Amino acid sequence: MTTISEPELLATLKTTFGFDHFRAGQLEIVETLLDGHDALVVMPTGAGKSLSYQLPAILSANKTVIVSPLVALMDDQVAALRQNGIEASKIHSHQSYEENADNWLQFANHGAKLMYMSPERLMQPRMLEALKHQSVGMFVVDEAHCISKWGAAFRPEYEALSQLKTLFPQAQMAAFTATADDATRRDIAAKLSDQNCKVFLRGFDRPNLSLAVLPKEKLKDNLLALLDTKRGQSGIVYCLSRKDVDDIAATLNGAGFQALAYHAGKDSDYRRTAQNRFMTEDGLIMVATIAFGMGIDKQDIRFVIHASLPSSMEAFYQEIGRAGRDGQPAETILFYGTQDFIKRQNMIFDGEGDQDFKLREFKRLEALIGYCEATTCRRMSILTYFDEASAPCGNCDNCLDPPTVEDYSVQAQQILQAVHQTGQFFGQAHILDVLNGAQTAKIRQRNHHDLACFGALADSPRAEVKALLRQLIATGALRVNLERYGALEITQSGAQIGQGEAAFMAKKPRAAKTTAPRKAAKTRQPVDRADEALFQDLKALRLALAQEKNIPAYAVFHDAALRDFAALKPQTREQFKQVNGVGPKKLDLYFETFAAAIKQHIG
Repeated sequence: MTTISEPELLATLKTTFGFDHFRAGQLEIVETLLDGHDALVVMPTGAGKSLSYQLPAILSANKTVIVSPLVALMDDQVAALRQNGIEASKIHSHQSYEENADNWLQFANHGAKLMYMSPERLMQPRMLEALKHQSVGMFVVDEAHCISKWGAAFRPEYEALSQLKTLFPQAQMAAFTATADDATRRDIAAKLSDQNCKVFLRGFDRPNLSLAVLPKEKLKDNLLALLDTKRGQSGIVYCLSRKDVDDIAATLNGAGFQALAYHAGKDSDYRRTAQNRFMTEDGLIMVATIAFGMGIDKQDIRFVIHASLPSSMEAFYQEIGRAGRDGQPAETILFYGTQDFIKRQNMIFDGEGDQDFKLREFKRLEALIGYCEATTCRRMSILTYFDEASAPCGNCDNCLDPPTVEDYSVQAQQILQAVHQTGQFFGQAHILDVLNGAQTAKIRQRNHHDLACFGALADSPRAEVKALLRQLIATGALRVNLERYGALEITQSGAQIGQGEAAFMAKKPRAAKTTAPRKAAKTRQPVDRADEALFQDLKALRLALAQEKNIPAYAVFHDAALRDFAALKPQTREQFKQVNGVGPKKLDLYFETFAAAIKQHIG
């Protein structure tokens, strides 16, 4: 237990990290950890998770081991700490034996109080035995949702961490994650601290993120039109497959964008170089599978676009959370089509795990489909999933351009009749052909042109019928049977609609749009328009320094600090100290360089 008053904590916060105030919720977490209690912290991306455990680790009399899932994340965190004058060690597979040995000696000989390791490295018998001879007072598990089989990103190697409380009974446990539903939280708490921990829920709301869902039609054309409005901005485009990543990255580069392809099929040197470029350069688009992103601390990602459906609501929330970490407005857009839903369903039921696990994952996928088909505020849909109340955001596509909901019971009955009359043995493409009266070979071979339902919706646009069929699937009136190659089957609720016992209310299909309606962004305005040139000059200077040091740009200064520099134009050391994010170490490292740039701009 380490007792430190709030004024002392604020003083350390300023002298170490350069911040004048704690963000919402941070102080209570810091005090809890300093008091020696275990803690589970669920805090949205960009809310300051890292500082919440780094500050107690610095102030504690004992050492801290931080469990981190990715080499890149460890490198970035340690680089940022060292830029603030805090010695931290790291051991991982991308370092040589000599580098790892030097880092261990630094930690063992009290040169560094913080050690970053992967769960695989930590749980090796030799490492565990060596740590028993160190004064380890706290284990921090970052991205803690990975430990839970209830979670959407379970990693088996994380499960071994449940042994830590037994192996190190005197050490406290702290688990941090940006997303975890109730079942996942209870599982994390049970595995890491036998439920004997204080739980902090710091809210899931990210009001600076706009939310939109667009139909997945003519994807490349619509993606190019969308990105044409974002030239010069940094962003991520997520795809389901490696092939899609390479294909879309090539398309974007061919259209004059700077795009990088990232997936597990690329070698480690390529991935490391690509990630370093994305972290330090402006205006790059990372086209990636989910292999990219966990723990990425790039502050100015202005958009996250899903070209394919994510695996669950949790995964979706994690991925969009990488946008707008600087608190400035950012866009999240999901291109959604039924085929992606079928692919995801197939991946779940063909994957590993018992039947109960697969059913849980499917329910998570269904929740995301509900988000896609929502007719009300999308932010409310997300927050309701995480048991958090919210008023309409006024900033998503459904709030800005509300869909029209009408009674489509007649059309739904005709679609359900087509599924029934064809034997509940065909997928959506064939059902659409039957309803539209198409004369395909498949229809003629099976005499489906003789059915009463043939051509029943021939006067309706195919896109409209497809949208209604998609909503029947999303609402559970139709089920996709993967064991029968994606055949559509009528559920009990679907039978009630088909028999006229229940109405089918659905969104009125409308012309596809390539962009979501927008609300005027509410942004901070610390920089006058006349100083925008200075801000850009300082960003260029920061990039050059970051590349020279081979560290992420934010480790030099966050955008917020650069905006303050551009607005306040500090020219003395005392003036520099007043900028949020400038501590003594960064003052010594960067004052002369940035002051010279400001003076040159002023003339």
